[in-house]
Amino acid sequence: MSLRITPLTDPAHGPRSRRLAWLASDADSIPAGAAFLRLFTDPGQEHLAELTLHVHPAERRKRVGSRLLDAAVAAARDNARRRVVAQAEARSPGDRFLEARGFRKVLTLRCSRLSLADVDTAALAGIIERPHPGYRLVSWRGVVPHGLAQTFAASRRAMDDMPMEDTDHGSVTWDVDRVRAAAKAVEQRGDLLHTVVAIDASNGSVAGFTELVVPGNGTGDGQHYGTGVLPEHRGHGLGRWMKAESIRQVHGLYPGLGGLLTDTADSNTHMRHINDSLGYTPTHTTHQYQLDT
Repeated sequence: MSLRITPLTDPAHGPRSRRLAWLASDADSIPAGAAFLRLFTDPGQEHLAELTLHVHPAERRKRVGSRLLDAAVAAARDNARRRVVAQAEARSPGDRFLEARGFRKVLTLRCSRLSLADVDTAALAGIIERPHPGYRLVSWRGVVPHGLAQTFAASRRAMDDMPMEDTDHGSVTWDVDRVRAAAKAVEQRGDLLHTVVAIDASNGSVAGFTELVVPGNGTGDGQHYGTGVLPEHRGHGLGRWMKAESIRQVHGLYPGLGGLLTDTADSNTHMRHINDSLGYTPTHTTHQYQLDT
């Protein structure tokens, strides 16, 4: 097969990353595959690049993926990226391809879904209404309210020690500008960000949070973005409490929403137990890979 790899101009640049792209096409200029390489630009992540690669099923096993990968890895080296990360569903062609090309499996994610039609609202109410002395729940849609912005940004360190096996995500520093920018990015693409936090009643600070993104038209499936509780507030059931309230809210607000999706590191037994107790059902497994360049 005569194959041409063409670099493309990709407009998907953001304040914290930029993206390179390549198109693979045959002698008749018919597309056979594409690759995207996101180069992170934040301090603490400047050594990382994230690869997304797709090959048309009819063109597999013709070195299309290998040629695209070679171009992406060369670009990663040229841009001083020491590590390339990629993800593939377990036992998929992409899973086998990454292993064969020298990527190292560093994380197993269990993906689950909660069918909102099957939610036990009475059980959910029981979880939410159970007293949590010293704490109260607060929620908002979109950008964090001004009065909670500083303490909400500070609470993001709750994710720093979550089990991620051997994955290298670098270091991420959250401040008020960053949490606001993340919320605005969700809004700009037309989706809806819902946040529920647990407030420490003694000082009004955020002790934990959970975030959920719903498609702008209120249909399809929502996606959990993260749930974390600060170390000094763990052991009080705040994670399950917040997540139950988040489910209750979207269940009532979006009658056309089909379900909620989440992915959890297989080694994160605590969050897996929370998801299982709330009715999430495993759907598939994905693997995250890393390649040292």
